[in-house]
Amino acid sequence: MKHIAILGSTGSIGTQTLNVIRRHPDQFVAEVLVAGSNAELLIKQALEFHPNIAIIADKSKYTQVNDALKESDTKVFAGMESVCDAMEMEEVDTVMAAIVGVAGLTPTMRAIRAGKTIALANKETMVVAGAIVTEEARRNKVAILPVDSEHSAIFQTLQGEYLNRIDKILLTASGGSMRGRCREELEKATLDEVLRHPNWNMGRKVTIDSATLMNKGLEVIEAKWLFNVETDRIEVLIHPQSIVHSMVQFEDGSIKAQIGTPTMETPIQYALTYPRRIESMLPRFSFFEHPELTFARPDTKTFRCLALAYDAIAKGGNMPCVMNAANEVAVQRFIEGGLRFTEIADFVEGAMAKMAFIADPTLEQLLECDKETRKALCKV
Repeated sequence: MKHIAILGSTGSIGTQTLNVIRRHPDQFVAEVLVAGSNAELLIKQALEFHPNIAIIADKSKYTQVNDALKESDTKVFAGMESVCDAMEMEEVDTVMAAIVGVAGLTPTMRAIRAGKTIALANKETMVVAGAIVTEEARRNKVAILPVDSEHSAIFQTLQGEYLNRIDKILLTASGGSMRGRCREELEKATLDEVLRHPNWNMGRKVTIDSATLMNKGLEVIEAKWLFNVETDRIEVLIHPQSIVHSMVQFEDGSIKAQIGTPTMETPIQYALTYPRRIESMLPRFSFFEHPELTFARPDTKTFRCLALAYDAIAKGGNMPCVMNAANEVAVQRFIEGGLRFTEIADFVEGAMAKMAFIADPTLEQLLECDKETRKALCKV
């Protein structure tokens, strides 16, 4: 039995993680459930899965959650300090790091320092502090198991290949809801249109990032740190069918791919069971139902966020942190109607030009840089 703490249990990855646990009660226990502000769903989850601890990060929701669970054996806490403290519980084996945004960085670092296995779904952790996180994991002998479908695919194709040099990582992208649209169409894109992803069921922020290709840019940076590969050897391919989840080309020219139906529950389950595979009740992929798989170069002139991510990691230092913070602010403004879809890239580019550069930041400096970037952008 593995005892799992789920950071972000009420989000897309969190709920799908609970689906996996629900199907395999002989394999997993939901030990800790952490939600941001969705008290209603956290209560429902706690009543079904009976975790040792349920934590609501929004302290104003504590009384609501505590009152609803007072007849249960689940202990209720609130606030990010409680979230971080829970990462050190002896009962926890694996932490599903699925909090969206830079908010997931601090509790993930606490879990690494406590020696927990990390199932990483929060790509911003690696984008903002990849060098620091990977070094901390090495020092504490902690495994970071990728949950993003693309990084899980790369991780799976590398099994048995650790003595062989990677020539190139081929990172696939669906292209999102706005794939193929021209600049004029993108300027008129509504929130509802952008949120209609053709293949994946994801949260709003990730779905918008997928449409701008910023999500793929974040994944390029994450791949650099997870697999120790320079970004000039990470190539993005637009693959609308989302069947080939990513590929690795080795120095002899051979390419290995991981292929399957587009569902996040497969990489979630693999991260929780690694190095074993266990039976899945999910639908099986059939090549006869998908006779055509296509690939194309991304249009980085129209979808500039991908190019900005390459620029940020090329400069290094705190620049990926600035880019990430600016993107989070820009996406929220788009959701609220304060920016057009095409202005997201302009907003991020402006922040990258404006904020002070730190070549070799500490974790504390990165967290402060995140705050200062957001503060500065509130005035824009």
